[in-house]
Formats: sequence, C-alpha cells, structure tokens
Amino acid sequence: MSLLEISANIMTALAIFLAGRNSVHTWWIGITGCTLFGVLFFGAKLYADVTLQVFFVGTSLLGWYRWVGGKERTPLPITRTKRQTLGLSIIGGVIVGAFYASLLYKFTDAYAPGWDTALLVGSVIGQLLLLNRKIENWGFWLLVNTIAVPLFFSRGLYLTSCLYAAYWVHAIIAYRKWSLEMAAQR
Repeated sequence: MSLLEISANIMTALAIFLAGRNSVHTWWIGITGCTLFGVLFFGAKLYADVTLQVFFVGTSLLGWYRWVGGKERTPLPITRTKRQTLGLSIIGGVIVGAFYASLLYKFTDAYAPGWDTALLVGSVIGQLLLLNRKIENWGFWLLVNTIAVPLFFSRGLYLTSCLYAAYWVHAIIAYRKWSLEMAAQR
C-alpha cells in the first residue's frame, strides 16, 4: 500500500460520500482523487481504468457546472431516466465495451481486460447518470463496485478493494437518500 493509493482513496471516498449527500463539492474533490487514481492504475497496468479516470476528470468538470445550475443558475433536480434511454445506454455500453476489451487484449499487456473494461463501461454510464442527477446512477455504482472489489484485490490494491466494498454499501444508502430527496421535490 503506497502513499499514492492511500491519497487517491481518501480523496475519492470523500467525493463519493459527498455525492451520496447530493453535495456539489463532490466534483472538485473527485477531480483530485481521479487524477491520483489515474497514476496508480497506470502502474498496476489497469489501462481501462486509467482511461476511466481521464473521463471522470472531464465529466466532473461538467457535473460541477451543471449541479451549480449552469448558465441559468438553476440546480438540476433528482429525476428518473427514461427506460428507453437506459436500455440504449446498456446496449451501447456492451458493444463499446466488447470493442475496447478486444483492443486491450490485442495491443496491450493489460491485466484482466474484460473485467477492467466492464468496470470502465459501468462507470461511464453511472457517471453520466450522476452528472445529470439521475437516481439510477446508484444501481450502476453497485454493479461497478461488485466488479471492482475482486479485480483490485487481485492486483494487490487491498485498500482500494476494501474501499470499493464500502462504496457498495454507500451506493445503497445514497440511493435511499436520493429517493427521499426526489420524493420531497415533488
């Protein structure tokens, strides 16, 4: 366990905690954590996760902007995703994921490219739903964390693996909190 892994986990844990509390501060703290994780995952040869961290930084900037209300200065409410949109996201994710995993298999020395890519795809969908304050994001984070725990453990990232197990529980708690907030918005 390195100082880099500890720092990345602390910042990301704080960002995820704040996301569950529906706090706009999740975004700038998350940018710091994602940058640290990008460096950590590169060293662990989890290249899809490096790509994911770059994506997270970009979407965190957008999420920060959107959650403070953008140009209109009207914060986004928590809402549900249309079933058709959710279905198309999943189908698109499977197709893109299969393509990306095949590239990792063929051109890199990536460790577990299929599982690493599943983590990438689930996280991308979850992040896009989160930045739009869609309640279904928490279901994707449950799936992602279920994959991440054994994957990170198998690479010797024990602290990260334990933290993702805690994130799994947090996703359930956050879903409940967001559900209550969404009901109160009506």
